[in-house]
Amino acid sequence: MQLTVIKVGGNIIDDDTKLAAFLKSFATLSGAKILVHGGGKIATSIGEKLGIESKYVNGRRITDRETLSLVTMVYGGLINKNIVATLQSLSCNAIGLTGADGNILPAVKRPVKDIDYGFVGDVTNDKVSVTMLSRLLHIGLTPVFAPLTHDTKGNMLNTNADTIAQEVARAMATHMEVQLIYCFEKKGVLADAADDDSVINSITAADFEELKAAGIVSGGMIPKLENAFSAISSGVKKVIIGQAEDLHALYTGDSGTCIL
Repeated sequence: MQLTVIKVGGNIIDDDTKLAAFLKSFATLSGAKILVHGGGKIATSIGEKLGIESKYVNGRRITDRETLSLVTMVYGGLINKNIVATLQSLSCNAIGLTGADGNILPAVKRPVKDIDYGFVGDVTNDKVSVTMLSRLLHIGLTPVFAPLTHDTKGNMLNTNADTIAQEVARAMATHMEVQLIYCFEKKGVLADAADDDSVINSITAADFEELKAAGIVSGGMIPKLENAFSAISSGVKKVIIGQAEDLHALYTGDSGTCIL
């Protein structure tokens, strides 16, 4: 079986028009597929209405107990179920999941080092329930993961969607041919951040080091590429990074940046 794991970023989740177009494209992709979605700014907006202040360190959300309740409600409920409902309307038989469902994605609460991130989960591919996911895929369901895992002790954990996508792809690659697609707002990895058309067609591990040293790749793109190379080194056949609007072209390898 061939499998495509697709991660869609929060910036698409925040835009109803872009999300609707993306899901329409996703629903028409052939073959087995898994969608992992980010949370976007919706939790922050709802939190403000509820009097829950969002706290960040180095761009990462601090997930205290109150914030955990908020993101579980918004990511696992509002966003996830709206995506699933939309896919059902497009004849894609989706099933919404968090890592706790079926114990598919158990995680470990991130250890406190310099910063206490709170209820944030770190997941590894050896803990992903390949058996459970394979069963869902073989009966024709399309799993849709919210960026949430659990610690097997009764606590939900806020977890990076890029990491979930990578670990799921790595785990499933031991049983089937997997490609991983990261969808975000840019057409791919850019040689010039000011030029949206300066897409780098392919990047090797050596290229990545050079691009980092030159400052061409920086910020949030670094962990995204680190996840991509980790997936490739673990047996994922292909990793593509590109624009959500170009999903079909990314799927066929005709757009975006290919990680080699």
